[in-house]
Amino acid sequence: MEAIRTESLTKTFGALTAVDRLTLSVAPGEIFGLVGPDGAGKTTIMRLLAAIMDPTSGDAWVAGHHTVREAAAVSNDIGYMSQRFALYPDLTVRENIDFYADIYGVPRRGREEKTERLLAFSNLTSFKKRLAGHLSGGMKQKLGLACALIHTPKVLFLDEPTNGVDPSSRRDFWRILYQLLRAKVTIFISTAYLDEAERANRIGLMHRGKLLAVGTPEEVKRLMRGSILEIRASDPRRASAVLREQLGVGSVGLFGDRVHVLAADPAATRSQVEEIFSRAGISLTGLRTVEPSLEDVFVSVLGEKGRGA
Repeated sequence: MEAIRTESLTKTFGALTAVDRLTLSVAPGEIFGLVGPDGAGKTTIMRLLAAIMDPTSGDAWVAGHHTVREAAAVSNDIGYMSQRFALYPDLTVRENIDFYADIYGVPRRGREEKTERLLAFSNLTSFKKRLAGHLSGGMKQKLGLACALIHTPKVLFLDEPTNGVDPSSRRDFWRILYQLLRAKVTIFISTAYLDEAERANRIGLMHRGKLLAVGTPEEVKRLMRGSILEIRASDPRRASAVLREQLGVGSVGLFGDRVHVLAADPAATRSQVEEIFSRAGISLTGLRTVEPSLEDVFVSVLGEKGRGA
């Protein structure tokens, strides 16, 4: 039985279709990453699956329970950490966990042991008496995760849990998630960080409510036809703008100080880039072929959708 299954799941808000006929399955004990920019529909999908919101049409099952007809059963079997998880700043770390244990109806017997295990698991033992309002962003995320796990959920929903958290804290958070897999917890996580999504077992690329592609990170990367040329130039932002104008939006992406160009024929594209830069007065300081990232794939997929529209 799948941990999560949806069939043509749809949610509209007036004329806006936030989730468009989503059909998806997630296996037990899997980390599934939902990837996409703001407005892609990730948070709406989370709320639908967590039985917080009813769909306009279609169906979803979580841990074997229908999200509309068996909403209470879904709530008992999941942990849900929203983008703005409600920690109480005037309560200590330990008091926040106890508060959520009461909400979830965790029995008093065995609660102390479970709480101490979660504190150790999230590296918060030495901070259990500290007020939540005095924690760093990364520590608040770990506390939110501990609160979401206090009732031992079968499925854990995490809506952009590392958004705005420093890279070191993001790595710590993912180490904790990997430990959860040993307990066979299914993790459904949304993120806008494409590099972070590569840590998941499988991913789904979302854009404007539609699921564009799904598979392992390597499988999704193979959807892209062609090679990636990584370009270094004197003015990366202007270089990317000029290349987009000449080569097409779906072929060019700007990643920091480097420009990536999708090339069906790398040699021919290299000559084309050199000619474009020469005419534009842009200095080419480096050009090489690199392995595609998920960001490259996303740019490519969106470009293909745009040309097919």
